[in-house]
Amino acid sequence: MSGNTFGHTFRITTWGESHGRAVGVTVDGVPAGLPLNENDIQKELDRRRPGQSEVSTPRSEADRIELLSGIFGGRTTGTPVSMMVWNKDADSNAYEYLKDLPRPGHSDYPYQIKYGIRDYRGGGRSSGRETVGRVAGGAIAKLLLSHFDIEVIGHVTELGGIRAKLLSFDEIQENVEKTPIRCADLEVAGKMLKLVENVRIEGDSIGGIVEIIARGIPAGIGEPVFDKLDADLAKAIMSIGAVKGVEIGAGFVCASMHGSEMNDQFVIKEGYVVTETNNAGGILGGISTGMPIICRAAVKPTPSISKTQQTIDLSNLSQTEISIIGRHDPTIPPRIVPVAEAMVAIVIADHMIRSNRINANSLLI
Repeated sequence: MSGNTFGHTFRITTWGESHGRAVGVTVDGVPAGLPLNENDIQKELDRRRPGQSEVSTPRSEADRIELLSGIFGGRTTGTPVSMMVWNKDADSNAYEYLKDLPRPGHSDYPYQIKYGIRDYRGGGRSSGRETVGRVAGGAIAKLLLSHFDIEVIGHVTELGGIRAKLLSFDEIQENVEKTPIRCADLEVAGKMLKLVENVRIEGDSIGGIVEIIARGIPAGIGEPVFDKLDADLAKAIMSIGAVKGVEIGAGFVCASMHGSEMNDQFVIKEGYVVTETNNAGGILGGISTGMPIICRAAVKPTPSISKTQQTIDLSNLSQTEISIIGRHDPTIPPRIVPVAEAMVAIVIADHMIRSNRINANSLLI
C-alpha cells in the first residue's frame, strides 16, 4: 500500500491499524531548534481521542503519546520526529461477524477487491484511528506556526441541517471547546446535541460541515499551477475519512454570484494591503493574499449504524442483511475538527518552508 505520506518538505507518514498494537507517525522536515515535548502533542491528541462525551464512540483510549526520535535537550534536532500511541481498548471480537460482510458506506468492499485481504477489525488502516498520527504531526506544525503568529482553528458550523450563525475568529476561539459538539454558537450547539441524542436512540447518524480558519499567514505563500496552496489544502482535507466535499472561501456559492460580488476589492488599511471582503478565502492564483484562509469540509454521516441495511456475503456472493454493532460515533464532525486543523497546519507549515518564510534547516538563526 502506497500513499501513506503527505507533504513536500514538511512531511508526515502515518502508520498502524485500528486494532493493531499501536498507531503512529513519522514527521520529516521539522526544522532544528523547535522547543518540543510530549505535552505539546498530548494537548492536541486529547481533543481528538474517543470516549470523552455522548457525541463520540465509547471506546476509551488514553492516547498517551511517546516521542521516539528527533528530540534532544527539549528541542528538535532536524532529524525525523517519530511518535507512537499504543492501542489499549480494542475489542476485536465485536467485528468477527463482519469478516465476509462489507459494510455499506465503508471501504470494506473496495479494499477487498484491491488487495484481496483486509483487516476487518474496526476498519484496519481505513479506520478513523489513523488520524492519531495526523493530529500528532499537526501538533508540531501548529507549534511551528505559532512562532510566526499564525493560528489555525476549526469549528462545526452545521450538523444534521442545523446551522450556526456567523462568528468572528475570536468568538470561535473562545467558545468552540465549551461544548462537545465544537460549535461556537452555544445556543445552536445545544440544539445539535439534542439531535445527536435522538439519532443515536434511532440507531442512525448525521453529518455536518466543519470550517477551518487560519489567520496571520503572510501574502505570497504557495506555488502556482499544480502545487497551489488551495489545491494542497483541498487534498489534505479531502484525504480525511468521511469528508466528501471541500470549499475554499465562498466555495460553491460563487457559482451563483456576479463578478462584481465575488471579486474582493483591494484597499489600504492601517498601512497594509487588505481586501474589503474575503470570498477568495485568502488565496488567489494558488498563493496567499494575507487575508485569513477559510476552508470548509462536508462530512458524511457515520456509516456504522445499527439500522438494518442490505449487503452481500462475500463467502458465497449472496444477498443478505447487516445491522452493525459495536462502539461508533453517532456523528463525526466534532471529532474531525482537530484532525482538519492538523491537516491545514501541515499544509501551511510546508508552504511556509517552501517559500523560505521558515528556514528549512533550523530556527536557531
